[in-house]
Amino acid sequence: MCRKDYPRRRIIFTGSRILKWITGILELILAIPIIGGSIVISSWYSALGVMLILHIVAFVLSSKNNEPKYGSAVGIVTSLLAWIPFLGWVLHLVSAILIMVTAAQRGKGNAQNFNS
Repeated sequence: MCRKDYPRRRIIFTGSRILKWITGILELILAIPIIGGSIVISSWYSALGVMLILHIVAFVLSSKNNEPKYGSAVGIVTSLLAWIPFLGWVLHLVSAILIMVTAAQRGKGNAQNFNS
């Protein structure tokens, strides 16, 4: 059997998937206890506003691409509640994990298998 006999699976990187990976990494950085807190406080909490905008854009793009959106939805809630000290840390961590899981998942409307 030749290698060409097996279907190749390619990952299609849409704008929403790329944005999910970016927001997931940023959420992980904000989940680091002292560093994340320092970033949020030194930016006068505007970092949470920027994250809120990024999560909303990722949510809208995921809806248009028929991709999972629950990670971005949790990210929106995180951006709104992360000013609460210990709750913010937990929410940043949970949303980072969920966003990266949704970024790795395949969308329902995208064809993922190609023969070559």
